[in-house]
Amino acid sequence: MTQTPRAPRFIQRHVADAAGERAKIEAELLRQPAQAAPKYFYDRLGSHLFEAITELPEYYPTRTEAAIFAEHGAAMARGIGIGATLVDLGAGNCAKASRLFPLLEPRRYVAVDISVDFLHDALRRVQREYPALDVLGLGLDFSSALDLPAELRDDHTVFFYPGSSIGNFTPAEALAFLKRVRMQAAGGGLLVGVDLVKPATILEAAYDDALGVTAAFNLNILRQLNRLIGSDFDPAQWRHVGLYNAVASRIEMHLEARDDLVVRWPTAQRRFKRGERIHTENSCKYTVDGFAQLLEAAGFGAPRHWCDERGWFAVFWAPAG
Repeated sequence: MTQTPRAPRFIQRHVADAAGERAKIEAELLRQPAQAAPKYFYDRLGSHLFEAITELPEYYPTRTEAAIFAEHGAAMARGIGIGATLVDLGAGNCAKASRLFPLLEPRRYVAVDISVDFLHDALRRVQREYPALDVLGLGLDFSSALDLPAELRDDHTVFFYPGSSIGNFTPAEALAFLKRVRMQAAGGGLLVGVDLVKPATILEAAYDDALGVTAAFNLNILRQLNRLIGSDFDPAQWRHVGLYNAVASRIEMHLEARDDLVVRWPTAQRRFKRGERIHTENSCKYTVDGFAQLLEAAGFGAPRHWCDERGWFAVFWAPAG
């Protein structure tokens, strides 16, 4: 008798609130200085632009992290153990996690993104390649609330958060987020990629490349805002700014008005003077000791870490204890 092939399951926990989302976007645009949340980078075009960014010679994090996993993956697996439920936060195309499957041998793979629609094709590919694996897509805005369904909680849960995305949180926000992860990582822990402090010239080049791909990625957020709130942003009136804030130890991305201008949407408008900016993203950079202390403050046990030979990037394994 032929067995029916296993298929991935999908659970959508995040419920879109269009009116609430519009109100939040409008409030941030009216702040001083104006802000726009980096999650709005990632429409279809924005996602493709980010993939292109990872191929740029200036953008070191993706390939540096991949090299660390390639060199030290076996050592990580010995610390983590096999047979866990692997929870991939911001899974995207699931490629980073799936490269670890031969080492970690998870019994279940949970890919988390804000919408399961983003995950369908990737998870079907994962299921074809690993037919015995329990594969599930979870639609969840984990940046504001991390609440795994009861059916997914077990005694060996490993969270995976690669790519230095933890840097998009301020240190205080990162601490709160890590505490939420720690509460749900029973018998397991967190495997996380962290970008490290390095010379400003290297950091700024990574976020303001010569080809202007990062600039296009940043400017694309204006198209998203137009779609979401009915505004009339003209990307040609703005320029990309990527700079290193040494005091806050973070890269900041902004959009700067090229001239005095007015942006309108149905409920309000905002005047911008020439040189005024919209703050679109932070990417905090850590020392190894500083991030280890943050993990311990969140309640994790003593972490281990692995670095590249230049000390530009680190992958931490923090047991839940």
